[in-house]
Amino acid sequence: MKIRVGFGFDVHQLKDQHPFVVGGVTLPHHKGAFGHSDADVLLHAICDALLGAANLRDIGFHFKNTDDRWKGISSLILLKETIKLLTEKGWRVGNIDSMICLEAPKINPHIPEMQLNIANAIGISTEEISIKATTNELMGFVGREEGVVAYAVCMIERYN
Repeated sequence: MKIRVGFGFDVHQLKDQHPFVVGGVTLPHHKGAFGHSDADVLLHAICDALLGAANLRDIGFHFKNTDDRWKGISSLILLKETIKLLTEKGWRVGNIDSMICLEAPKINPHIPEMQLNIANAIGISTEEISIKATTNELMGFVGREEGVVAYAVCMIERYN
């Protein structure tokens, strides 16, 4: 069996009175991530990790922020499209490990729902999806609540 590992990173600016979608869950907060799609920083990092592992370039290559098809779209759809690309090349997802870095709101209560959203989009068990969160200890743009960052690693395996 052939396996590969991928790494993904994403960052989005936070803006007042903007929806804050993370892992397909809209979080209650006075600020939200801003971007061309729904700006789901976690799903974007996961997509990049998966695409990188399969050597399929990156999320910006496949889902350009100049293409109106992706404007305002749920990143769960982008994740499903990413999985289609991997499947076409004979890959399936083994597991995902991710980290969200932000000061607020608290992510922990929402992790099970995020895991379920991701598992349903990919077609794997929630047991294969790790989501963690940390703060930036009030330092830098994350600490000032100007932005949010996510990191993800994944393992994919060849099934044919």
